[in-house]
Amino acid sequence: MPFPDLVFSAAPVQESEADAILLALPPLDRDDAPTLAAWPGLRDALAGTGFTGGLASFQRVYAPDITLLPLAVVGTGANPDAAAVRDAVGAGIRLLTGYATVSVAVVADDVGLWRAAAEGATLGGYRFEGYKTESPRARASTVIVHGPQEPPADELAAVLAAADAVALVKDLVATPAEWLGPADFAERAVESVEGLPVTVEVLDETALRDAGYGGILGVGQGSDRPPRLVRLEYAPAEAVRHVALVGKGITFDTGGLSLKPAGSMVGMKYDMCGAATVLSVLRAVATQGLPVRVTAWLCIADNMPSGRATRPGDVLRMLDGTTVEVLNTDAEGRLVLADGLVAASREHPDVIVDVATLTGAISTALGTRHAGVMGEDAAVAEYLAASAETGELAWQLPLPAHMVDELDSPIADLQNAKIGDSAGGSLFAGLFLRHFVGRVSDEAEAPRIPWVHLDIAGVGMNKGGGYGFTDKGPTGATVRSLIRFVAGARVSEPGVWGGAPEGEETP
Repeated sequence: MPFPDLVFSAAPVQESEADAILLALPPLDRDDAPTLAAWPGLRDALAGTGFTGGLASFQRVYAPDITLLPLAVVGTGANPDAAAVRDAVGAGIRLLTGYATVSVAVVADDVGLWRAAAEGATLGGYRFEGYKTESPRARASTVIVHGPQEPPADELAAVLAAADAVALVKDLVATPAEWLGPADFAERAVESVEGLPVTVEVLDETALRDAGYGGILGVGQGSDRPPRLVRLEYAPAEAVRHVALVGKGITFDTGGLSLKPAGSMVGMKYDMCGAATVLSVLRAVATQGLPVRVTAWLCIADNMPSGRATRPGDVLRMLDGTTVEVLNTDAEGRLVLADGLVAASREHPDVIVDVATLTGAISTALGTRHAGVMGEDAAVAEYLAASAETGELAWQLPLPAHMVDELDSPIADLQNAKIGDSAGGSLFAGLFLRHFVGRVSDEAEAPRIPWVHLDIAGVGMNKGGGYGFTDKGPTGATVRSLIRFVAGARVSEPGVWGGAPEGEETP
């Protein structure tokens, strides 16, 4: 298992038989700081090390009069809420290596923080079974979370399902592209839902051609590894809502004939992050048996240059018949997603969410910790509420009506890029995708299906040092928010979302 086993104990952490102890503590120089009466001498020991209690600050402590076990502390910051505890425990487990079993306790007045501690432990304790000839010092394989009582079974199941979902994304994204081409990814998708009440359909290049998936075929035609579309469905009998998830699955992105510079091509195995995300979310929902129908569409292709590759200026015909002039073959994600959005729309789901490492411009706009969110306002608000509950940062961006004309091509219905104009690149991509979101019914004047677009190009991969429970490398960003979005109470209430009128501008 790529993340630690969880064990819960109502015994005092001082009685632990683990290999080491991790305490999560707020700053101790405040009037409302805990007394640490159960840990005589710990306050003085921490003062001697200069421990501040700042969020995710980590310190090993020598305290033989308190415990004979190795002891470490991690700060929760001045406001030890769930998000702070999740980050703190995650950082502590990530940094406290070399011990197979670690006991964790949160020193705070709120005894309900066990779930945040458990989430942090599973997220921070992730480890990739990689390719090093000598393994680094291992993170804990078992974490014992100490609290007042055994947690409810359904909440524990939710913690484990989310941890497993994030781990699946990280495993897939970290795998080198040589071992995860389109057919390989499709096989991994099938394997990942074995034993669950999930049906899977895989379309190969012949089936894609016969059905008219011109976007996916056009992006993948330059590669020796043909593209795939994977459709997964979890449809419990008691479901009252249908959520469709569409993911960009570019298993390697060279930019095609619009070739990326060498430095920009490094890490492009992670361009299938969106497809990995929607796969993992569906699996988490099915694992928990939630009463929501979920379909996931994985739009998978290699974007490679060759004599067969799509050329700048070529015109592709999408699944709905829309013609697109491809001015930039490195703006390929929106082309595969267009086909996926059309296919998902044909089933008239209650809401569609697409997830993609789509634009470099999103990092310029929002940095590397906020996901960019666009779409129909009510559905976006629901997603943002879910992201706030899970502590995943996200920010809504507009879909400006005045930019719609920029989509027009002189020879086709749309163009896929604005050559020579970088202004609003993420917004342009969002508007392009919106064109392919269908109607709530077959009526010509029916409103558009409520839709959320998540641009995770900035947050899907952490290229810097670790922070909180987030390590360097794939992050699994938006996975927990999407699970919460799908599972949320409002998802099961008919009529919550209504399609936006044509041309309505998102504020």
